Amino acid sequence: MKKWATLLGLLLAAGASYAQQPFGAISLATPTPREYVKTEWDIALSEQYKQPYNQQEVTLDLVLTAPNGQPVVVPGYFDHNEGTGSRWKVRFAPRQTGAYTGRFRLTRKAGTQESAPTRFVVAASQRPGFLHKNDLYTFRFDNGQLFRGVGENVGWEARSFENQKFTYEYLLPTLAKNGANFFRTWMCYWNLPLEWQKVSSTKRYVNSTDYFHPGAIRRMDELVHLTDSLGLYFMLTLDWHGHLMEQGGWRNSSYNQANGGPARTPTEFFTLPAAQQKYKNKLRYVVARWGYSTNIAAWEFFNEVDNAVFTQQDSLLIPHAAVTLWHAEMSRYLKDIDPYQHLVTTSISHRDILGMNSIPYLDFNQKHIYKHTEKIPAIYPDYIQNFGKPYVVGEFGFRWEDADPTYATDFNYDYRRGLWYGLFSATPVLPMTWWWELFDDQKMTPYFRAVRTISDQMLAASRGQFQPFAVQAGVVQSFGMRCGNKYFIYLLNDSPTATRAPISFGVATAQKLRVQTFAPGRQQFVKLGDFTAQNQRLTLPAQPLAPRQEVVLVLDALPKR
Repeated sequence: MKKWATLLGLLLAAGASYAQQPFGAISLATPTPREYVKTEWDIALSEQYKQPYNQQEVTLDLVLTAPNGQPVVVPGYFDHNEGTGSRWKVRFAPRQTGAYTGRFRLTRKAGTQESAPTRFVVAASQRPGFLHKNDLYTFRFDNGQLFRGVGENVGWEARSFENQKFTYEYLLPTLAKNGANFFRTWMCYWNLPLEWQKVSSTKRYVNSTDYFHPGAIRRMDELVHLTDSLGLYFMLTLDWHGHLMEQGGWRNSSYNQANGGPARTPTEFFTLPAAQQKYKNKLRYVVARWGYSTNIAAWEFFNEVDNAVFTQQDSLLIPHAAVTLWHAEMSRYLKDIDPYQHLVTTSISHRDILGMNSIPYLDFNQKHIYKHTEKIPAIYPDYIQNFGKPYVVGEFGFRWEDADPTYATDFNYDYRRGLWYGLFSATPVLPMTWWWELFDDQKMTPYFRAVRTISDQMLAASRGQFQPFAVQAGVVQSFGMRCGNKYFIYLLNDSPTATRAPISFGVATAQKLRVQTFAPGRQQFVKLGDFTAQNQRLTLPAQPLAPRQEVVLVLDALPKR
């Protein structure tokens, strides 16, 4: 009997030890939670962990019931150790107003424990919410407002050998004040180097032994705050092809076994379960720390992953199946843990990866176009027909080798026409030029205002309905788009000689149409006149166009008398 009593005592003691509450003080740092705005909690735990970023060892989540009764799970993240315990944070941007209830849930190998119940009430805000897939032409905010991205790449801040003025604080306000609403930026070993202990080509970051680079964390916090203040939306590229290239970043990669990582080769980065788990730790941290941001429009896994898969001679280095299966698994996982359902994508340069365009959890597909800007309009219908998804040209430019100012005139011409090709095509983000430093030097950024002016008119008139139509304009390139009761026509003289463009196209209305011309360079509207179609066809006076000149025509149906 004494033996059984002793055993029972040991079991009770063990149970009491495990039942010890690990949660200390939990404080809500946000006085008034608001819809689509960051609400933050600070959580004290009585425990410390060897690998607090490894979700196989420990995770902290806020498990909620939303006002509509739906469950919401918000991942938390480790902040720092303190005394014999640790401090954690949860950041949440509510997507509904009203009362939320829930608990904090701590999961580790010893088991799962929950905090006392928590309750908070969310007030309304004037923000539109997070961006989601809508149709081939637009993304849609939570509140139903439509969005088309107009902007460029800001791939990184100035490297150590570049003009140091090119920081986010300089480039992003310049974009915003000139009408852009979108940009794309990278995480790599010289910019936002979250997973890089060894950095290079940078004056901003230094080497670190931390699991996640503290300088990258601070800078990413600043970037999110800056975009929020400017109303800019961006695509965050989480990795780039050079990471997996032997002559690139692989020698310093935290995934490389030579640096203590799990993978012996770039192929094992995609195929090895331990490497996949390490990447999932990164995804969880990114969502937990910055996922609340409505200004992060999309997570992009890779920049030009095909350039890691192939050599310059197009020989295969990494099997297609490995890359496709990795993207399928990571996109599914990312959708599972992201309570806001941000858009998810990846990109290629010019060589498709077999099966990747059909992955269901990638919301839109991407490729990059250099030296062939004239081919952009034909790209969209081809991919859309084959895969039924929105398509985005994530990079384009006159050259990919360098931004030699000798070619500035050609660069500027490509910059202009690439934007208009996108605006008159089925894409939710207009083609985004590379070489942001060159175009800043060339004072091209104000041109975004012209494109944004017409884009806003299209969105206001269309109510989500975009209908392309054919325009006859002689030898001049011509594109038409009907949006509600408005017709828009883009004309480009892609030749070295001046010409006059006769304009004719079919219309679906017998009403008189008021026609204005819009000169993008001057950003000026001029009334051309009022015209009536004959036999459902409208003919307009020929428009004079200098070499490489463009003009936009805007036609409004006048009220019937």
